[in-house]
Amino acid sequence: MLFDDWQSLLSVLVKGVLGFVILVALLRVSGKRTLAKFNAFDLVVTFTIGSVLATIILSSQVSVAEGALALALIVVLQFTTSWLAVNSNTFRGLLKSQPTLLVYDGQLLRDNMKRERIAEVEVVAVMREQGVHDLSQVKAMVLETEGDVSVLLQNGDDPTAALKVSGISLPAKTMG
Repeated sequence: MLFDDWQSLLSVLVKGVLGFVILVALLRVSGKRTLAKFNAFDLVVTFTIGSVLATIILSSQVSVAEGALALALIVVLQFTTSWLAVNSNTFRGLLKSQPTLLVYDGQLLRDNMKRERIAEVEVVAVMREQGVHDLSQVKAMVLETEGDVSVLLQNGDDPTAALKVSGISLPAKTMG
């Protein structure tokens, strides 16, 4: 159907505006962290918020009040979960993955790549994106917790201390 009636269009308009205002207010109260993309959990929260907002706007079976409660619940759960992750190492370990070293001192760490399901062609593609043409130029390449890949070059400061602080296990031969 192309058009049902004016009432349904007005309902979408009103619910859309109200849902958007409620979401913006909740996000302002909850802070920037609510829609951050630090890890898979944050991505799920972002998609869930979008899905709930779409349901509020388009479903005639969901009232604005029910939708607002659902959005508030998601934001409160996300806030609580991130607070627990910041304040509890055990909880953080359950919720978040650790970064993984893929390349160190110009050498592919094939066991780590295999465990993370990263092919050599993908490592090379990341190098190209960073303007790196030779693996020997790479001090470290890290698969971050949110899925991005960081490339640290040989020149400049030694990133070894920063890698250790991040919880990344360095190959045994390089630790001293």
